[in-house]
Amino acid sequence: MDTFSRVWSIGKTGGGALAVYDHGVPVVDVWCGTRDAHGELPWTESTSSVIYSASKGLSSIVIHRLADRGLIDYDAPVAQYWPEFGAEGKSRITVREVLTHTAGLSQLDRIARSSDDLLDHDLMQQKLADSGRDVLAGKPAYHALSIGWLLAGIAKAVTGKDMRTLYDDELCNPLGITELSLGRPAESSGVVVADYVDPARLFSAVCRDNVLSRGVGLPLPLGGALTRSIYIGPGTAKLLCEPEKHLLDTQMPAANAISTARAMGKIYAALATDGTVGSGRLLSAESVRLMNGKRRSARDRVLGLPMSWNMGFHRSPVPGPASGFGHVGASGCFGWADPDSGLSVGFVHNRLASTFVGDLGAFLWLIPLARRGQRAAAHPQAGVPDSRPTRIAS
Repeated sequence: MDTFSRVWSIGKTGGGALAVYDHGVPVVDVWCGTRDAHGELPWTESTSSVIYSASKGLSSIVIHRLADRGLIDYDAPVAQYWPEFGAEGKSRITVREVLTHTAGLSQLDRIARSSDDLLDHDLMQQKLADSGRDVLAGKPAYHALSIGWLLAGIAKAVTGKDMRTLYDDELCNPLGITELSLGRPAESSGVVVADYVDPARLFSAVCRDNVLSRGVGLPLPLGGALTRSIYIGPGTAKLLCEPEKHLLDTQMPAANAISTARAMGKIYAALATDGTVGSGRLLSAESVRLMNGKRRSARDRVLGLPMSWNMGFHRSPVPGPASGFGHVGASGCFGWADPDSGLSVGFVHNRLASTFVGDLGAFLWLIPLARRGQRAAAHPQAGVPDSRPTRIAS
């Protein structure tokens, strides 16, 4: 994986890790670069990062685990499990509508009052339960932050547990993973959270309170819907730009999961096969087939992009380069499953991107790269390919 290591030799700061599984077998496990803001501390195999919206895919898997056990019906009203949610005309919104971003609760400026509200996950669940639907109800509209609290509210209603606990119970324990958590990792895990860096200062230039506050006033088609889905007054920008400093002590299931690439790759390995990885079963084969549904691309009213939402995941907005499904975060961190090839990919890093094009570039590059590697391993020029995972630390 020389190509991957060369990426992290560009610039003075930043690092990342990549894990690839082929039909549930780890074949790539690499990490490079630095994890601190000064570019002095090396990225190690236990380094993790805040994965932003890639958290949504993991939180959705929790819901799918509960549905697998018959605790949740995707087409049942959310209020059947969470009665308070039925307020203000929301009694018919289904779990499936939440998972497909059509619930009509994407615009946080109607729901929260300040950035401090965003740090209180119990309060945000209550506010969403009390709120009415917005003008984007019934249309694909990316619930950038709200979907996390919605999924947490549904899960708590049927289990009595918060989402942080459910990450342990439903994601980590079944597969023997210790390098994943919602919010701050346990000290006993040995996991180190990387500082986010912005070498070009582009993300920091855009993600400022005075810039985002202007976006709130824009019409929906011109970016107003996106800004309203993430910005709630002064202080919001620092939550987005420095998540490792401000988000670790809350539960934001749409944005503040902490993971290594290895943990992400292993979880998505179950979705790339029949729901199992090694001796651990994450989901039933039937549930996995539901996630790999047909492409139904439509313009998302918040992102302004053609998106294909299905069961809490998305496909590539650009058909062709990356088949399969998963979830990408604002920095470009992602987890991805490709059932056609049996490949899964986990990618985490600490360099902030500045545009959606930059975010998409990571998985549109890495998924085809993994496919090429798989084909090369299947047809070696000489000898038998080594089945052990490639490991690089630089």
